[in-house]
Amino acid sequence: MPVVSLPEIAASLPPGTRLLGLDLGEKTIGLAISDSGLSVASPLATLRRGKFTRDAEALRSLCRARAVGGLLLGLPINMDGSEGPRCASVRQFAANLIEIAGFALPIAFWDERLSTAAVERVLIGEADMSRRRRAQVVDKMAAAYILQGALDSLPRERPTRDAR
Repeated sequence: MPVVSLPEIAASLPPGTRLLGLDLGEKTIGLAISDSGLSVASPLATLRRGKFTRDAEALRSLCRARAVGGLLLGLPINMDGSEGPRCASVRQFAANLIEIAGFALPIAFWDERLSTAAVERVLIGEADMSRRRRAQVVDKMAAAYILQGALDSLPRERPTRDAR
């Protein structure tokens, strides 16, 4: 399945399935998952990156186990709105999932500008977390922040998908 827009991915999800949000870093992939009603994002895990085939298989297993119907990848757009090398890397990761790993799930992108900085502020200010503890949770929290932003942008007057 090709890369699609967020509204297209939301409309195409089979009943009872969820979106998996990914915050791709150089060393880790932060993961978050939505509820099946596409209302709430929850931090899930942080995957230490290795070889692409191993990472893709870990994502495939997670998608099967968690009834994931689509992927949402954070796109690190520059503050001026341009796309740099990090965006190209995220787009290539998505292309590799489709072309090399044979992912059939739809994939969408979401602007993730300042997501990690926003999460860091919350973890420091409100949660009063130590630097070490923040390092353990920031990637999956950033993925949840990105996914929640995308979910919040969806129209609220969607038909209930679970009732079908």
